[in-house]
Amino acid sequence: MSDVIRFGISADERLLQRFDALIAAKGYVNRSEAIRDLIRNSLVEEQWSRGDEEAVGTVTLVYNHHTRDLADKLTEHQHSHHDAIISALHVHLDAHHCLEVVVLRGKAKEVKRLADELIGTKGVKHGKLVTTTTGEGLS
Repeated sequence: MSDVIRFGISADERLLQRFDALIAAKGYVNRSEAIRDLIRNSLVEEQWSRGDEEAVGTVTLVYNHHTRDLADKLTEHQHSHHDAIISALHVHLDAHHCLEVVVLRGKAKEVKRLADELIGTKGVKHGKLVTTTTGEGLS
């Protein structure tokens, strides 16, 4: 870690008590690490809002594999964007349903567009994009 700078924060006692309960439930050892994570999260959100920086995301899809040509459409879509898709995981949930997790990397706006296309594929029952960062620039 680079040079550590200490600073103070003023907060309402009740707000601080709630924060302490939250970070204890999440397993943080101290407030400092929890606040560092809040700062990092804000920086990642800001990175995604600009849309022009390298970013990473995971798209989770749930669908019925019996839906006509759906699995083929999803596979074809992934092949046509092989430069942005760095990995995929396919899980059989039951006799009918599949879960697919697709890891995407690229400019944030391009990752978002591709995720929307996958989620919007006819027959997908549920989809969600989870956004994160490559870690570059975060301490």
